[in-house]
Amino acid sequence: MNLSAIREAEDLGHGIHCIDTLQDRPGLACCYLIEHQGEAALIECGTSPGVPGLLATIESLGLRREQIRYLIPTHVHLDHAGGAGLLMRELPQARLVVHPRGARHLIDPSKLIAGATAVYGDEVVRAMYGEILPIESSRVIEADDGARVALGDRELLFVDTPGHARHHFSVWDAQSRGFFTGDTFGLSYRVFDGPAGAFLLPTTTPVQFEPDAWEQTLDRYLSFDPQRMYLTHYGCVENVVQLAAELRQGLRDYQRLARGLGGGAADGDARHRALKAALLEHSLEALREKHAPASEAFARDWLAMDMDLNAQGLEVWLDKAG
Repeated sequence: MNLSAIREAEDLGHGIHCIDTLQDRPGLACCYLIEHQGEAALIECGTSPGVPGLLATIESLGLRREQIRYLIPTHVHLDHAGGAGLLMRELPQARLVVHPRGARHLIDPSKLIAGATAVYGDEVVRAMYGEILPIESSRVIEADDGARVALGDRELLFVDTPGHARHHFSVWDAQSRGFFTGDTFGLSYRVFDGPAGAFLLPTTTPVQFEPDAWEQTLDRYLSFDPQRMYLTHYGCVENVVQLAAELRQGLRDYQRLARGLGGGAADGDARHRALKAALLEHSLEALREKHAPASEAFARDWLAMDMDLNAQGLEVWLDKAG
């Protein structure tokens, strides 16, 4: 993939464009550009290797870099925030808006780098995430629950949404009646959309999966009566009430599967393999029920990394629970 090339920016209406951050493959992760009255915000940052193409795409839409007022990662996992430092260097008028629990990790990203290296290894981290730059603290806004920023007369509201991570907020945009949900409304890849609608699954990556908090987050989302959710992985979904119910059931199924396999495996590697296989079969069954237009071989390949990370996160959760 040419990460420096201009990408197609999908116009979602309401002054919102979805831009693929081209991480690993098209359709895996995106960011959202919101433009209103000559000012703009970028929700999610992608990774550093994709920054040149992301900037070129924004400029192709007729926006100058100086018009980007806010850069907003929903949380500090590197697929969402890895490119923040490089973007802030290239966006002279931007302020970084981040959850208070995550701010210090973008000001000094050494612990983020170390954590990713522990999961993936040094070589993979360099290839996937590139250079992860620190951000001056004077350019960082810590957004507590209920904080707001403005683009002209349009406000964006920050809502604390734990469950996937404690350093996670979501962004409510009343104009579109939509939430930018990061990972806390799950994963829903457009390649699986079929006649029965979107397929959605939880993302329980290490290390802060908290199912009770996540259920409360879903309740809070629904209290806004949203019409749409803007997912980082991937794109805009509607039919919010049904998808929330499916995600809630998925969270409960994941806990059941994890508990069932938690003590039965001979060792940690065996437990991991068994849990990963069970999670994948759970997704394949859901795809069959949705009549998704994808072969089983394609689905296995597409979901392999998510299933591996989900299994890791559930294992951390099991071990913490004792």
